[in-house]
Amino acid sequence: MTDETLRYPIGRYSWDGPSAVRRRADIDAIEMLPAELRLAVGGLSDERLDTPYRRGGWTVRQVVHHLPDSHLNAYVRCKLALTEREPTIRPYDEAAWAELVDSRRTPIGVSLTLLESLHERWVTLLRSLVDEDFQRTFVHPEVAGAKTLDWLTGLYAWHGRHHLAHVTSLAERMSW
Repeated sequence: MTDETLRYPIGRYSWDGPSAVRRRADIDAIEMLPAELRLAVGGLSDERLDTPYRRGGWTVRQVVHHLPDSHLNAYVRCKLALTEREPTIRPYDEAAWAELVDSRRTPIGVSLTLLESLHERWVTLLRSLVDEDFQRTFVHPEVAGAKTLDWLTGLYAWHGRHHLAHVTSLAERMSW
């Protein structure tokens, strides 16, 4: 396997514009991620949780903790876009966050529960929105141009599947 395949097992994120059908599928993917992740890591030993999904990559444990870190930021960005006029959001150093002690030592059940609760709130919010709401925008200083909530929803549906695939493809390669 190439490093690109290991790094992006489902490919890189691509956005082909707004679509109500795609949006529903993206929200469904966000809703299903916590259960799919819990299933993927269920019963893994500490040794397996501390295995990187690729050379130089995060461990399974760090991936599990990264998902609620990242999706909490996305949820806040969504709420900012809904309540402010084109807010500029604050980026964060996700690699540095993954190296903090809570991402290395906290039992994964804590982050799985956090992700479940967060996604329940987030999906409730997303399903309450009308088409116009998904056209609300925010500015991300590291990404060119204003981005819509439609784009954000698609990105985080992909993001969840992307990291889930890190775990499942590692388990497959290792015959776990």
